[in-house]
Amino acid sequence: MDFDLEFWLVTATAISGIIWLAYWWLNRHKPQDKDKEPIIVEYARSFFPVLIAVLVLRSFIAEPFRIPSGSMLPTLEIGDFILVNKFAYGLRLPVLHSKILPIGEPKRGDVIVFRYPEDPKVDYIKRLIGVPGDVIEWNNKTLKINGVELERNLIGDYNALDQSNSIHPTIRLNEDLLGVKHDILIVPNTGGRQGSITVPPGHYFAMGDNRDMSNDSRSWGLIPEGNLVGKATYVWMHMNLGGDGFKFSRMGMSIP
Repeated sequence: MDFDLEFWLVTATAISGIIWLAYWWLNRHKPQDKDKEPIIVEYARSFFPVLIAVLVLRSFIAEPFRIPSGSMLPTLEIGDFILVNKFAYGLRLPVLHSKILPIGEPKRGDVIVFRYPEDPKVDYIKRLIGVPGDVIEWNNKTLKINGVELERNLIGDYNALDQSNSIHPTIRLNEDLLGVKHDILIVPNTGGRQGSITVPPGHYFAMGDNRDMSNDSRSWGLIPEGNLVGKATYVWMHMNLGGDGFKFSRMGMSIP
């Protein structure tokens, strides 16, 4: 959907603030009587504090997102509502996305939200596999980082649910991402993609935990640093209408 909520939130905040400030300036030497304010000024005065609070919270502190696909199974399920830490990788101006205060850097193994490089209006979520300087090699089901093949331990079978509520039999493994352990899925008895890349400065390489059913850096390339949105931290609700409905067991889960 071509709808930039952040842009309209900034616009609404600016318009209401300008109306309120202009009316106050033009009438600053007159007795103030809120009962005689024009209706547009009354609305601006009422909405501006709310809008500015939402803008600051959403732009600099945290933002909610809904998981629409199964590319991050088993870590994140379709219908999970997650909270994203917006200041984990530095404070950025809304709309412009320019970094104004560096705070932290993405770490290998983080689950990150970013603007899709091929369409920045779309937000994606994947796991960070390669940071600047890393050499990433993938060959069917195997993955190497800087020449080291990642260790994986079998957990068991897993039925993966896609956006159409179709079931895909997969195998669940625990992967050691050079010190960060997390679960992944692979589809048995299928071929896979092959390739390698050295991650240049200012870019990142990401993959979905549902390795054989994820559109990620293996297909469209690297993520520029300027496209980072934040770090996924918690699942605060799960609701998948037409699927598994509400799952209270997922509320409050941290994202490994």
